[in-house]
Amino acid sequence: MSKKKRARRNGTIAALDLGSTKVACFVAKAEADGQLRVTGIGHQISRGVRGGTIVDLDEAEHSILSAVSAAETMAGETLKSVVVNLVGGAPLSRTYGVEVALNGHEIGDSDLRRAIEQARQTQATADRRVVHQIPVGFTIDGSRGIRDPRGMCGERLGVNMHMVSAANGAIRNLETAVARCHLELEEPVVPAYASGLACLVEDEMDLGACVIDMGGGTTSFAVFFDGHCVFVDQIGVGGAHVTNDIARGLSTPLAHAERIKTLHGSCIGSASDERELVDVPLVGEEEQTQANHVPKSILTGIVAPRIEETFELVRSRLEASGFDKIAGRRVVLTGGASQLQGVRELAAMILDKQVRMGKPTGLLGLADQTGGPAFAACAGLVFHAHRNGVESLRPETTAPQAQGMFGRFGMWLRENL
Repeated sequence: MSKKKRARRNGTIAALDLGSTKVACFVAKAEADGQLRVTGIGHQISRGVRGGTIVDLDEAEHSILSAVSAAETMAGETLKSVVVNLVGGAPLSRTYGVEVALNGHEIGDSDLRRAIEQARQTQATADRRVVHQIPVGFTIDGSRGIRDPRGMCGERLGVNMHMVSAANGAIRNLETAVARCHLELEEPVVPAYASGLACLVEDEMDLGACVIDMGGGTTSFAVFFDGHCVFVDQIGVGGAHVTNDIARGLSTPLAHAERIKTLHGSCIGSASDERELVDVPLVGEEEQTQANHVPKSILTGIVAPRIEETFELVRSRLEASGFDKIAGRRVVLTGGASQLQGVRELAAMILDKQVRMGKPTGLLGLADQTGGPAFAACAGLVFHAHRNGVESLRPETTAPQAQGMFGRFGMWLRENL
């Protein structure tokens, strides 16, 4: 129903996951049987993004340029637009009910567009922009439970619209960063919504589930029910906060704190933690004159409270929204920070729900390295773009491999040097 929706189902799709710790780009195509296959992958360390907010446009441009160029080179194509995840912008989720008069005629696409546009005007403000408008239910003359009213007749058509808006400034900064890489931002998508499209099975979408996408700078979550996304929210805590806690608590550089978190970090203590020692280089010391070891129990004591805080914030937001019961007892964890040891068990304990790890399904061509929870949002962006008929290939491209990395890098040099 989006204004950008186009009936192009067999073209090239490009998805850009711009996070606080990594930038990933997937290029995909629909095969003859309708399945999506990834033909190009690029990912780089993210720079210029902190806490889900772009803080340095030049650094963000470099990161996007590197990831997109690598994906273009691998796919042998040059892109014109990308679907991008919206990691900041304080998304606001609301459901509105609107009714339009039909005068007894058969319901068509124009009636749906009229109802959706009326709901869209309800939430549009000067400082916020609507990023998702999802019909979650229809009524005809008060009769509920209608999934697709087209072709039916009645006097009044009612639509319950799930509208997600975000701060206009955050979206404009995102558009600027992407435009500086000679790309068009096709559509911003909330990460947890995208992750749900990639990881949830049909029964989970219908019966109710909550997807929690644990990124580097933010944690976003989305509730799915009756086949639709009915609620999204975001908190400003992520995996980078755990790294910062380790760096401060153990007086070690951030790079070493990230490595220690990845290799030894855990949310759940064990009996052997007091005996197991972790090597911790001290900040500011170029050469280690003597080994600095700390028990693993101290590391767990730093990591666990931050992860507990994250899930407690998610729980309180869900309870306040009223969607906690609708989400049922199913939670799916995605995002790079969800891979920390013990996260699944801690989530089950705090949220009191059944928890599983989410991996992208239904997307061909993903290697083991890019097929895990950390790349769920990027895979979901591909599904979202395919559903909305977005095509990202430049029609004028004649020599894709030559134009991909070198052509784009040449344009960047001419503009910046």
